[in-house]
Amino acid sequence: MRIVRFKESDVLYFLSRRYFVSVWKKFPLLDRWILGELLAPLIFAIAAFTVVSLSVGVMFDLVRKIVESGLPVFTAVKVLILRLPSFLVISFPMATLMATLLAFSRLSANSELKALRSVGVSTKRMIAPAILLSILMTGMTFTFNDVIVPRANRYAEFTLQRALGKAISTEKGDDIIYSRFGRITTSNDRDRKKGLAQLFYAREFRKGQMKGVTVLDFSRFGYTQMLTSDKAIWNEKESKWEFLDGQVLTTTPNGDTTSAEFDRYLYPLSSAPIRISRLPKDANNMTVNEAIQAQRLYAEAGNRKEARRMKVRIQEKFTLPMACLVFGLIGSSLGAKPNSRTSRSQGFGISVVLILMYYVLSFSFSSLGVKGTLFPFIAAWSPVVISMLCGWFLLEEANR
Repeated sequence: MRIVRFKESDVLYFLSRRYFVSVWKKFPLLDRWILGELLAPLIFAIAAFTVVSLSVGVMFDLVRKIVESGLPVFTAVKVLILRLPSFLVISFPMATLMATLLAFSRLSANSELKALRSVGVSTKRMIAPAILLSILMTGMTFTFNDVIVPRANRYAEFTLQRALGKAISTEKGDDIIYSRFGRITTSNDRDRKKGLAQLFYAREFRKGQMKGVTVLDFSRFGYTQMLTSDKAIWNEKESKWEFLDGQVLTTTPNGDTTSAEFDRYLYPLSSAPIRISRLPKDANNMTVNEAIQAQRLYAEAGNRKEARRMKVRIQEKFTLPMACLVFGLIGSSLGAKPNSRTSRSQGFGISVVLILMYYVLSFSFSSLGVKGTLFPFIAAWSPVVISMLCGWFLLEEANR
């Protein structure tokens, strides 16, 4: 008798496939049929939107670097692949809209939705699989945006800079700016007012050292102190900044100026500049935890404008994936309208218009939130709520 041995990977594949097949068969036939109709246009739309956005956003720039800077083709392809997740995140919501619009329009044009209505199936029941798929796409978008995209973008930048021969360090930053707002002492020493107390700038941060440092101190009313140094390090024992080989210049209210050179100077300021330098400059490349950390740093420094901006960006980390659900509801409601006939080209055009309208609305509310006209939560979620209400209205119209 012959004994057949299976690899552990084969057994796991067989069991997982059997599990997913059993779960899939538990769905009602109507849901499986409509989900099957949605998958093909969804994949097509993801591919189409990703290729277009990737070509405009990255490919042309990489081709220019290959020709002008001698970037190796293999490295360019690697960078392109690493930047792919950031464009997939943009494509997922748009693809959800186009897929639902095209699928339901085709079913409506073939009178298949009319047949379902004739046996008592409501429009709300028809689009339930599309809403489920939109929820899944929302979760996938959030996972990509918070887990994969920030790390992939950083590694892409690391790979590109290393290939171009620029200095790379695992702990680095360029043009670090940190402003601390607080109480400014007046000449009376009792009266105090709020304002910009210190402004810290460093040309670069490498291996625990700030280089090309300039600090402007306005903490005493009428006095301006400017401290410049070749480099500075954070003195953990003293909890102060240690400036090396620099000069301090002080201007008094009378206009007198004094200056002094130093080899070593301890300056009382928190380690926040280091923590800020370790965070990505672009909030889109931050995870939710990093954005929360940046918001706390700005709040501790009294920089209310930057703290408010980060609060808006934190909320947008959640509202960006919600666009999948918004577009899924709107697309399926429009496509499921009786006598709806939309070709692939028309569906693409309608999708572009709806996407443009949604993101103009989002950017407008986001600007109001950053400016302080609206609370960050309201500014970030208002476009989602307004669009969901519009989608619900379209669904009610299609359900009549």
